[in-house]
Amino acid sequence: MTVFITGLDQDFYLIFLLILVLILSTIVFRYKFIRNFLFLFNPESVHHFSFSFIKIIMFFPIKNIIRYLFTLNHKSLEKEILGLNFSNPIGLAAGFDKDAKLFDELQCFGFGFIEIGTVTPEPQDGNPKPRLFRLKKDEAILNRMGFNNDGLELVVSRLRRKSSDLIIGGNIGKNKTTSNSDAINDYCICFEKLFDYVDYFVVNVSSPNTPNLRELQKAEPLLKILNKLQQLNSKKLKRKPILLKISPDISFEQLDSVIDTVNKSKIDGIIATNTTISRDNLSYEKNKIDNLGNGGISGKPLTQKSNEIIRYIRKNTRKGFVIIGVGGILNGDDALEKIRAGADLLQIYTGFIYKGPSLIKNISKKIVDYENN
Repeated sequence: MTVFITGLDQDFYLIFLLILVLILSTIVFRYKFIRNFLFLFNPESVHHFSFSFIKIIMFFPIKNIIRYLFTLNHKSLEKEILGLNFSNPIGLAAGFDKDAKLFDELQCFGFGFIEIGTVTPEPQDGNPKPRLFRLKKDEAILNRMGFNNDGLELVVSRLRRKSSDLIIGGNIGKNKTTSNSDAINDYCICFEKLFDYVDYFVVNVSSPNTPNLRELQKAEPLLKILNKLQQLNSKKLKRKPILLKISPDISFEQLDSVIDTVNKSKIDGIIATNTTISRDNLSYEKNKIDNLGNGGISGKPLTQKSNEIIRYIRKNTRKGFVIIGVGGILNGDDALEKIRAGADLLQIYTGFIYKGPSLIKNISKKIVDYENN
């Protein structure tokens, strides 16, 4: 009887593996087919479904198969930046794994680092639904999520279970109910509680989806926040890198002010950029976009704006200042354009949704060719 059950289990296991290989092959070679099917459904529901699906398949011993399909290991990709050793310069931007539920599994798709968050001290639901929309003609996403997250305690409990040497960034923000005058306390709470569980920090004062948050990009409040975090950092046995995530919707004059503030605080770098509230150069009629309501746009419409800001920052900052380029990376050429503009590391989000997990490997190949020619 035992032998019979074992045989059945083996047959089931083989059938499951065959189905899984078929699914993975489809993802690799025909992702567009899967994407078009998933795009028939609500974006936020698909996001949660994708998380569940990845969790389920990762319960089985197939991580090595996924790594083989989607990861490129090459000496040319390795980077020592911010005192950290990156296996490759391609990261997953904040907002995808907000609550640190899937970072170990997502690493298998070839990411060199993953940024969790934005995390706030207390859990919050974010803005009312619907709050996430696809702009398919423009390969873009409009969101007004509003820092929805499970809060620090739950996020920390998940990070404690980290089972790899994956580099993790902690993107931190303030609760919606916290006034701007008290915002510094929220950032400090996040910094202290996450310190032992992340490798670098990102101060998010640039999301357009929390009321008045972008006011904190002004010189005086921003310098107070950054200086306080640096003060806390200096008391640690070993400090951790701090970066600032900035908006693409600022003038070069405002950017000069941000750079000046960053230099005064002596933080380590900038992430350029967050989503844009601009509705320029979209393929949709104005009334259709207006009907979707407020929110920040990511993806292809952000590509050039992000590149311009990266180029300006590189030109006007000290040697060794770190720039992480994000915004509109949908192929290898987009990635190289950001590197040429001055980015040390890259992050993707919307491109991952539109192009699928093979995007990371495709970008890696492009970078290897670029570095060796």
